Amino acid sequence: DRQTLVAVLQFLRRSNLRESEEILRREARLLGDDLGGTVATVATSSPGVAAVAAVPPGKGEARGHCGFAPSSRREPREVGSSVLLSVMLGYKVGGTVVVEDQPDVSAVLSAYNQQGDPTLYEEYYSGLKHFIECSLDCHRAELSQLFYPLFVHMYLELVYNQHESEAKSFFERFHGDQECYYQDDLRVLSSLTKKEHMKGNETMLDFRTSKFVLRISRDSYQLLKRHLQEKQNNQIWNIVQEHLYIDIFDGMPRSKQQIDAMVGSLAGEAKREANKAKVFFGLLKEPEFDVPLDDEDEEGENEEGKPKKKKPKKDNVGSKSKKQDPNAPPQNRIPLPELKDSDKLDKVMNMKEAARRVRLGPECLPSICFYTFLNAYQGLTAVDITDDSSMIVGGFADSTVRVWSVTPKKLRSVKTAADLSLIDKESDDVLERIMDEKTASELKILYGHSGPVYGTSFSPDRNYLLSCSEDGTVRLWSLQTFTCLVGYKGHNYPVWDTQFSPYGYYFVSGGHDRVARLWATDHYQPLRIFAGHLADVTCTRFHPNSNYIATGSADRTIRLWDVLNGNCVRIFTGHKGPIHSLAFSPNGRFLATGATDGRVLLWDIGHGLMVGELKGHTDTIYALRFSRDGEILASGSMDNTVRLWDAVKAFEDLETDDFTTATGHINLPENSQDLLLGTYMTKSTPVVHLHFTRRNLLLAAGAYSSQ
Repeated sequence: DRQTLVAVLQFLRRSNLRESEEILRREARLLGDDLGGTVATVATSSPGVAAVAAVPPGKGEARGHCGFAPSSRREPREVGSSVLLSVMLGYKVGGTVVVEDQPDVSAVLSAYNQQGDPTLYEEYYSGLKHFIECSLDCHRAELSQLFYPLFVHMYLELVYNQHESEAKSFFERFHGDQECYYQDDLRVLSSLTKKEHMKGNETMLDFRTSKFVLRISRDSYQLLKRHLQEKQNNQIWNIVQEHLYIDIFDGMPRSKQQIDAMVGSLAGEAKREANKAKVFFGLLKEPEFDVPLDDEDEEGENEEGKPKKKKPKKDNVGSKSKKQDPNAPPQNRIPLPELKDSDKLDKVMNMKEAARRVRLGPECLPSICFYTFLNAYQGLTAVDITDDSSMIVGGFADSTVRVWSVTPKKLRSVKTAADLSLIDKESDDVLERIMDEKTASELKILYGHSGPVYGTSFSPDRNYLLSCSEDGTVRLWSLQTFTCLVGYKGHNYPVWDTQFSPYGYYFVSGGHDRVARLWATDHYQPLRIFAGHLADVTCTRFHPNSNYIATGSADRTIRLWDVLNGNCVRIFTGHKGPIHSLAFSPNGRFLATGATDGRVLLWDIGHGLMVGELKGHTDTIYALRFSRDGEILASGSMDNTVRLWDAVKAFEDLETDDFTTATGHINLPENSQDLLLGTYMTKSTPVVHLHFTRRNLLLAAGAYSSQ
């Protein structure tokens, strides 16, 4: 319709969207500058400009996907056109183009809110369903991935265009066909029955503005394209173009098992490109320093042989770290804090403990010591244990942070300034003298937050403690004075987790605002903001080399971020529920993740692949920890059990050839039961934290629940 086209072109010109204007002119074969000129009509089977402006079939393939613009890196000039298109399709995108104040244009564009006959939506969908169910087995599994995103978009389109009864009948007829792991999303969807409901709903906003990613083999894709073109089914083709990102690969189609293992997140799978970047997953070289011998004698081990036997071991540790790990980042890639004398002393202690460490394995399982919080009527919400296992902290729903000493040594504060001025600073035991004996106690309570405390983390040097809360702040506490030093304000909503870097100084936090932030203790503003998740960031973890941060989210994905530049270098999909625990293996190569679906998934960071699945828990997994040498993975869950898994066996003989890496044809071994080394029940105490001591004793913690 010429009048309409002219109005749209004028609108584009007024909005300075030259690029889009050109595209539309070309498509409409309207080349002269005179807007009043004749317009060749465009044949399209359903009313709407979508067919005019969308990329004609076939043009998108060169880019490896079909759609209007490469969704990952949209050039600014393309945004204008795609936003306009979205408005034409009756989808307002993030309010970027405001049509309200242009009455003449909004009258014209209202024609496109109606994208097809609402009564035919069920027919379109069931037609596609019939086609997919009748296709060959090898294609059926892959094409079935289309059901869910198409179902959601068609339903939203009906609701947006105020066809409430059609939307309701569409939902009732087809919602039962969707995979079981989308049930929670469908529950949210079923409550959106009016156009007004859609405005404030974040989940649905995400669904409309981010492209749902499907990974499909070229053969299956060609089959689908041919079908939709023959049927003249523009309705579905437009949604595919506009809202889906089809990641096409060459090779065999994937099986149902292979697809099921990888799907289930809010935005589909990760694009293969997302996991191609190089990741330096190796460990940094340990600094070298001499181990003083006199320390040995102080411990009262007077056997002459002892120190001599141990000395070669120390050299051994030194020599092992002299070789640079080929996969390690350059030592100075990110600035790390200098080692203080006290840190060196601690490293020495650590080496001594390591010399007495128990080698774990299937034949030698760790003892487990369980700390039960009794009468925790304040509601235990977070736990952490210091690296040397001397202190334990609990975060509570009554907004307190409580620190306990778990050794005979009591917790003491530093003396007041007046008393400190009297101390002889040259004396050998000055560090003892500055402590005030009158303050000694087993428990210290820290007040300051104004909401439940959801995350706690000790600094590696045990001088500081972090806590994050529902009140939107992260607080840094001194363990010398047991007072709050800083309140970091950056999140506007609850902060679900926080963790110190293994080298101290840096820490990470993640919250309801869907971003993770990297901080340094001496900056009150974040150094990096990691944005990309589509829902709350529920847990955060530093890689052992401190160059990367892993975040788990309620969008059911795990992302790995580069601290240096803030880029997302890995996206892992496969969990069917929000992620609540993360653990890196001590060698930095692997990541274990646990979620509300009761599964532990294992990932190879270098190749960006899922390499294992541990099934056994029946409820959310809140705690994961590798033993000090990485032979055993411990998992703790709301099902009141701690389970031990054989990590060595889980990671041996991995199939990480180039083909698997390129196409994601993963073959998960069905050997969860062979890898399970033991299950240990608690007395109705959900497990919220696990920690291996330096000698490989496993400490677990949780609050007894009487229900």
